[in-house]
Amino acid sequence: MATAAPHVMVLPLAAQGHVTPLMELSHRLVEHGVEVTFVCTEPTHALVLGALRLRQATVDGIHLVSMPDGLADGDDRRDLGKVLDALARCMPGYVEELIKEKKVTWLVADANLGSLCFEVAKKLGVRVASFFPASAACLGTLSRIPQLIEDGFFDDKGVPKRREAVELAPEMPPVYTSHMLWSVDGGPEVQHVAFQLVCRNTEAACLADVVVCNSFLEAEATAFELFPDILPIGPLLADPGKPVGQFLPEDTRCLGWLDAHPDSSVVYVAFGTSTVFEPRQFRELGEGLELTGRPFLWVVRPDFTSGAGISKAWFDEFEGRVAGKGMIVSWCSQQQVLAHRAVACFVSHCGWNSTMEGVRNGVPFLCWSRLKVDQYTNRSYICDIWRTGLAVSPGEDGVVTKEEVNTKLEQVMGDHGIAERARVLRDAARRSLGVGGSSYENFKRFISLLKE
Repeated sequence: MATAAPHVMVLPLAAQGHVTPLMELSHRLVEHGVEVTFVCTEPTHALVLGALRLRQATVDGIHLVSMPDGLADGDDRRDLGKVLDALARCMPGYVEELIKEKKVTWLVADANLGSLCFEVAKKLGVRVASFFPASAACLGTLSRIPQLIEDGFFDDKGVPKRREAVELAPEMPPVYTSHMLWSVDGGPEVQHVAFQLVCRNTEAACLADVVVCNSFLEAEATAFELFPDILPIGPLLADPGKPVGQFLPEDTRCLGWLDAHPDSSVVYVAFGTSTVFEPRQFRELGEGLELTGRPFLWVVRPDFTSGAGISKAWFDEFEGRVAGKGMIVSWCSQQQVLAHRAVACFVSHCGWNSTMEGVRNGVPFLCWSRLKVDQYTNRSYICDIWRTGLAVSPGEDGVVTKEEVNTKLEQVMGDHGIAERARVLRDAARRSLGVGGSSYENFKRFISLLKE
C-alpha cells in the first residue's frame, strides 16, 4: 500500500522578504509530492490573496490558510514591539490548533518564529525544519551571541559596548556591533524586545531536526565550513509565472518594455517593501538616473517617500522628461525582471532575496543599504568578498547626490571585472542547483527527511 504524502505546514514571518522564499520553497516541495499548507497572519493572507486576484492567478497545490496576529484592526502593525508581543500571546495556540486540524507531519517554519512554534510542534510529535531566509553568515553569527557578550561586545540587553566590527573568519563579512539583526528602528526598548526574541529563537533552534537556508555553498564557503549544521538549498526560485506570495499587484507591462531594449542596457532600481526615502533623497535618485542617460526601470511603491512625499508637479515633470528613457512601476515580478537579458545593473537595498536573485542571474549591483539588520552583511559580500558590485557613498548630510548615483552607475556598468565575477558566481549558483550540485543534493536529502 502506498504511503501517504507528507503534510508540511509552512509558516513565514509576516514580511515580504520572508513570505517569498518560503513560497518558492513550497512550490518545490509540491513538485516532489509533498502536501503543503501555507499559513500567514490574516493581514498578510489578505494581501497575498488580493494580489493573486488582480493577476487572476492561483497557487496550485498549496493550501493558503490564515491565523489571527493578535492585534485589533486599528493597531499599528509597524510597531514591532506591539506586533511581537501580540504574536507571542496568540501564535503558539493557533499553531497547535492548525497542526491538529490539518494532521501535519512536519513544520517548516521561519527561524525568526522558532520560539513561538517549535516547542508546540515537538510536543505534538511533529518534526521541525527551521528555515532561515537570510545568509548563513548571519545565522551563524546569532549562534555566537553568548560568546560576543562574554567577549564584551554587547551587554546582556544586546546594547553594543564596543563600536567595532567583529570578524568571525577571513572571507566572511565583518559584523558591525551597531548593525546586528536586532538593530531595528524604534529606540532602545524595541531593540531590547528584538534582542530577546533573537536570543529565544537561537535557543529554540536546538529543537529543529534540520536547519536550511536560502544560500549555496560557493557563495558562503567559509560560513558553511564554520557552521556545518546549516544546509544550503538555494538560491530558491519558482518557475516563471508561479506566484511567490507578492503583497502588491505586479505591473507586467515592464516585461514588454524590457523586450524592446538591447542586451545589458537597462538599470533596474528597486528597494524592497520597507525602504522609505526622504523627498530630497528621492529627487536626487531620480535625477541621478536621468543624468546617466541610460534606460532605467524604477520600482516606486505608493509609500516610498516619507512625510508629505514628493510633489505631484515635480513627479509629473520628471516623468515627462524621462519618458521613452525610463519606466516607473509601483511593483513588478523582480524574479522575471532580473532574469531578463536587457538588465545590466541592479540598484538594490541588498535584502537577501534581492541579493540571491541578482546573483542567480549574474547581474552586477550598485548597493544602497538603507536598513540595518542583514543588509550591511549582504553589501559586504557583494562589494568586498564576491566583488560583484560597488556601494553608494552618502555625503556628510547623509544624502546620496545625483552626481554620486551617476558616477557609481557608470563605474559599475563599465567595469568588466565586476561583470565577469558576477558571471562566474552566477554559473556557480546554477551548478549548485543542477543535478549533482551541492544545493541539489542537499534538497534531495531534505525531501528524503520529510518523507521518512
